Amino acid sequence: MDPPLRIVFFGTPQFAVPSLRALLASEHTVAGVVTQPDKPRGRGQHVTECPVKQLAREHGIPVLQPDSLKDENALAALRALAPDLGVVAAYGKILPAAVLAAPSLGLINVHASLLPRHRGAAPVHRAVMAGDAETGISIMHVVQALDAGAVYRTATRPIGPDETSAEVEDDLARIGAGLLLEVIADIVSDRARPEPQDEQASTYAPRLRKEEGPIDWSARSLVIHNRVRGLQPWPLAWTWLGGRRLIILKTRTAAGAGAAERPSAPGVDTAAPGTISGVSRDGLLVRTGDGLLEVLLVQPEGRRSMSVRDFAAGHHLRAGTRFDDQPAAT
Repeated sequence: MDPPLRIVFFGTPQFAVPSLRALLASEHTVAGVVTQPDKPRGRGQHVTECPVKQLAREHGIPVLQPDSLKDENALAALRALAPDLGVVAAYGKILPAAVLAAPSLGLINVHASLLPRHRGAAPVHRAVMAGDAETGISIMHVVQALDAGAVYRTATRPIGPDETSAEVEDDLARIGAGLLLEVIADIVSDRARPEPQDEQASTYAPRLRKEEGPIDWSARSLVIHNRVRGLQPWPLAWTWLGGRRLIILKTRTAAGAGAAERPSAPGVDTAAPGTISGVSRDGLLVRTGDGLLEVLLVQPEGRRSMSVRDFAAGHHLRAGTRFDDQPAAT
């Protein structure tokens, strides 16, 4: 029987939790967890522990939270754990050479895309926003270049036309945990044969920015639909109505909405993008750069999410109303 490994786990958000749980339930020893420092979170900006730290503390696993992994004290603490292997899952920082050299077998990364496509910090969100029909998990060897290491194994998952990035990411986290254990078994038994990535096929998935939230209604309906799906759970897609921000949580393209069967007010079909073309019990039909998009679920600023039916009842929306390009002047 192959000997168990001493593993140091690098991870921070909820995506990393299934992988850590899988390691804790395996024959291997999780010698320690490295995660980012506690930060203010939520509306109240209270300092809270990240999901990975919470799980590690529940199991009595030593936790390191260095501000910098280049710090000599942090490196000494890492080396003192005597790791055979490092496992990374959405840690959130670039690992310096000294960290890569600490485990005797190096480090492997649970990455949420089919590498070399969507290297970077937001692979799931960028895949959904790009309208990709599929994505997956890649377990790769960690090198200093961003997500450029040789790939041990991949698992493919389709992306549904109405799925959000949050839904896809949750499922990929589960898939990644299982694939991780398979790769570790390959490494332990000396069966691992990682394949180099095709550099010419690589694309970059940069971190999301709050500035990406405002909806450009002059874009194509499918582009807007994919943006609404892809910017969840943060920063979310939004527009202005009556000088207040209105978050758009769920949409449906005209083909799925059966828009051709729904009446519009006279002249609205040629109106400017962002104009409401029709109001039904299911949603709002909104003019875009190439047709109509149905808005189904919204969240007014400072309030809970609600169906468009409930929202429209209190805002007297009608065909011809137009979403604002910017907030009202003060």
